[in-house]
Amino acid sequence: MPSRRSFIAGMLAAGIAPKPTWADAGSPAFLSAGMKPDGSFVLCGLSADAQITFERPLPARGHAAAAHPNLAEAVAFARRPGTYAIVLDCVTGQQKARLTAPRSRHFYGHGTFSADGDLLFTTENDFEAARGVVGIWDARHNYARIGEFSSGGIGPHDIKLMPDGTSLVVANGGIETHPETGRTKLNIPTMQSNLSYLSFEGKRLGQMQLDRAHQKNSIRHLAVSAQGDVAFAMQWQGDLTADLPLLGTHHLKTGKVKFAEKASIRNMNGYLGSVAVSKNGNHIATTSPRAGILQNFIGTDLFDQTVITDACGVASSKTDFIVTSGTGVVQSRSGLSVLHDVAWDNHLIAI
Repeated sequence: MPSRRSFIAGMLAAGIAPKPTWADAGSPAFLSAGMKPDGSFVLCGLSADAQITFERPLPARGHAAAAHPNLAEAVAFARRPGTYAIVLDCVTGQQKARLTAPRSRHFYGHGTFSADGDLLFTTENDFEAARGVVGIWDARHNYARIGEFSSGGIGPHDIKLMPDGTSLVVANGGIETHPETGRTKLNIPTMQSNLSYLSFEGKRLGQMQLDRAHQKNSIRHLAVSAQGDVAFAMQWQGDLTADLPLLGTHHLKTGKVKFAEKASIRNMNGYLGSVAVSKNGNHIATTSPRAGILQNFIGTDLFDQTVITDACGVASSKTDFIVTSGTGVVQSRSGLSVLHDVAWDNHLIAI
């Protein structure tokens, strides 16, 4: 008997079936890129109980992914400074489209869909002009590029859709790079990081810029609560003897910035890898692969922490935080622990 997936794939090829949803891909709760023992790279779907629901090959090392809100499609981004992003049908494994960064650009490994899934937004480096760009791609028409606008700073990394469904928040890490010098950071003495809130047309709706004390903190990754609070995870570019916090929160309407003192440069070895917010918005989780620690906060007050070797990916489930590790472990704070033969990459993306 043919499997459900092969049956659906055949109907799609014949043009007589509706487009498959995430249920047809095994109902994954999360996406993560990783590396197999033979050195090949994959994008996997993971269920809420940490089982792999699908595994699709990637042409090179991945970073993060963007999950279509309705269809079983995922955009897998190359690790920066990559120039490709692959759109995968997660049911059949077929490549539906390939996004290529425009000339003198590269991707930063992150992107996000509009709430209806019609548009994809990507963070990009215009390295000749030393400016950040948000690219706009039409998911309805084979992911054709239809526009772009300024990210509001240099080195845009993560990008998230805000709860209003009509605006974006971008983590401009402030670090200038150029492919000719690889991942060398060219402007550390003068770098300036910010959060930029932008409309879909690129209008700046607000911006939070770090103060002088945090000038060498690079805002890299974001998580947004249903209430519009933005948790931002940073990576320190200065002397590790400093002891500034690496986790903060910001709310556009109030303008308030709060820092989590225990997520410090010393405690986290100067580096936060990922950040997530609980479904109810009360808890924030951060990871540091360099320190091997998962921290859980209530607001910005440390609630507990767990030692997890090479922990980096983190996302919220209905009642918990799920963490992935470069050792292949997927675990939760409440005791779930599953080992896979996949060295999980930096990020775990909730669907």
